Amino acid sequence: MALNRLFMSLNITPNSITRRAIHLSCYNFASKPNIEKPKPGFGKSYRRIVHFPDKYTVKPLEVTNLAGRDPDTGRVVAKGIGGGIKHKYHWIDWYRDGPTEGPPQEEKVIQIMEDGCRTAHIALVAVGDKLKYILATENMKAGDILKTSRYLPRIPVKANEGDAYVLGALPTGTIVHCVEKDPGKGGLYIHAAGTFGTITRKQDDRVIVQMPSNRLFSFDQHCMAVVGRLSNVEHGNTPIGSPQRNRWLGNRPRSGLWKRKDGRHGRKIRPPKPVKEIFTPTKTPLSEIKLNMRP
Repeated sequence: MALNRLFMSLNITPNSITRRAIHLSCYNFASKPNIEKPKPGFGKSYRRIVHFPDKYTVKPLEVTNLAGRDPDTGRVVAKGIGGGIKHKYHWIDWYRDGPTEGPPQEEKVIQIMEDGCRTAHIALVAVGDKLKYILATENMKAGDILKTSRYLPRIPVKANEGDAYVLGALPTGTIVHCVEKDPGKGGLYIHAAGTFGTITRKQDDRVIVQMPSNRLFSFDQHCMAVVGRLSNVEHGNTPIGSPQRNRWLGNRPRSGLWKRKDGRHGRKIRPPKPVKEIFTPTKTPLSEIKLNMRP
């Protein structure tokens, strides 16, 4: 029985049992173990691993670059990643939490800086005796005073760029980013450089926001959102400029098998099509129809 199970696991039929077949099957089974290859996506990044401490800090965090490989198996998962300038990671505080009653909380912008691990610029903000990083808006500058509140008033508020309010407190047509999915869970949507969402309308206790992809999302009116468009607007319109700068950005080039005309995935050189003859249709007279009274 044990031999039969072994033969079934090695895909060997009883009629083809030979010493050579058993040897080759055992060799293939040992040299090619059944390892499930990881796949890109599913919310997992194969570009870098950020070593987060237990407590929030504004100190730049250490990063381990993966170059598109799985950290457990070492296999290449994403082929377009590799190299690049090593950057420290700045921990963004996604929670813009303010009072639910009374005047809003005031925060002061200390510095605007670039972050190599994200497309939008970041801002160092002081809240009381604490410091934190947030995503900078298009016109944000050092010295600005930002307001944050979770109070839902009866009349919509007139917010400035960088202020954070609940969606129900903002008027229709307001440009927002860093929108929460659930109240109190932190900004989840609209993080890329130059992007923004627009509050289109309100339905009962829901707020409809048009996303950068032009899709309409319905959020709870108590979800927080930051007013304004994200910084670094020209990020998508800036050309790379050179292949070397593309390597600095951490993008691995394609293999050398590709050629424009005759290579793999390229435009193949094919013979011209034969000459197509165009004829003018000749008008043939219709045949004479003879009618008679007989059935």
